[in-house]
Amino acid sequence: MSRYDKITNNIDWGLLATTMAIMAIGLLCIYSAVRVSHISIFFKQFVWIGIGIVIMIIAFAVDYRVHLRLAWPLYGMMVLGLVLVFVIGREISGARRWISLGPLSVQPSELAKIIMIIWMAYWGEKKDYFEGYGMKELVLPAIFIFIPVGLILAQPDLGTSGIVGMIALIMLLLLGIKRSTFITLSALFISILPFGWLSLRDYQRNRIFTFLDPSRDPLGTGYHATQSKIAVGSGGLWGKGFLEGTQTQLSFLPEHHTDFIFSVVAEEWGFAGSALLVFLYIVLVTKIIQIGHKAKDRFGAMLCFGIAGYFTLHIFINMSMAIGIFPVVGVPLPFVSYGGSFMFINMICIGLVLNVSWRRFIF
Repeated sequence: MSRYDKITNNIDWGLLATTMAIMAIGLLCIYSAVRVSHISIFFKQFVWIGIGIVIMIIAFAVDYRVHLRLAWPLYGMMVLGLVLVFVIGREISGARRWISLGPLSVQPSELAKIIMIIWMAYWGEKKDYFEGYGMKELVLPAIFIFIPVGLILAQPDLGTSGIVGMIALIMLLLLGIKRSTFITLSALFISILPFGWLSLRDYQRNRIFTFLDPSRDPLGTGYHATQSKIAVGSGGLWGKGFLEGTQTQLSFLPEHHTDFIFSVVAEEWGFAGSALLVFLYIVLVTKIIQIGHKAKDRFGAMLCFGIAGYFTLHIFINMSMAIGIFPVVGVPLPFVSYGGSFMFINMICIGLVLNVSWRRFIF
């Protein structure tokens, strides 16, 4: 068997094919959403995908265990990037989340998601508490988790900060927490909820009020959610047809190429098309979990489980937001929503999972 055969035979082609199928759906939806007024966005997404594939190949080619040595430098880079947002970041719609690098804009909070996964996997690899982590063992990781979460929350970006925090929590639960510690932390979380509510900005509180009662401001804070539900509901079983969605084509649906891209799927392809996309996502996440279970070391397993959690959170929150069962928090849909930074992180995740899968055959 040649070296080429050894490489290609052990690649998880099913995971790769599923990813490409979802990206193809994303390109069709973005084209439908922007073809009338912003067709350049569609061509930019092609560029992001092309660069993303190169990044995925690099993430696959470099032994994932190298990240054990890079965990702290990457963490430092993450914090530095989040701090620089407040110094040289570009403000859009009242939020500082992007840093301009010539013609490109980078969103450090997106990088924080994958770096948090790597750091948590590193921390879990280096620590052994077979009876579960107690309060004493959780103090240090809690501090290092709170730093990026707090910086992202201050941008402000409630959705991304919540996802970074939930990724860390999922990985902690997988590593094991003592029952008494879990109960204590749950009680502590519930007790600080009132203070969390007081710390929210007015527009964030209004989003929650609107989620509970969309009719309170249908032309203001409730407009996005209302138009999204109209689009989803009007799709019916088979949809209105590609390029035939009235909410999409007449631009009644805001942010229809980013946060509300799933509404485009539901309107034009109906329940059948939405179910197909959900099925592909289930296959994607299931395969990542399976690869994690077969990994040869805990670091590789935790990388896969963290990435599975990352995708699951984005998919659940975005789709729930589109159908009105979750507040509007600005969480994009993996491989489908438009965006360079987000696409790059998604492709890094797939590259790392393919890396873990392939290297279990060689060590």
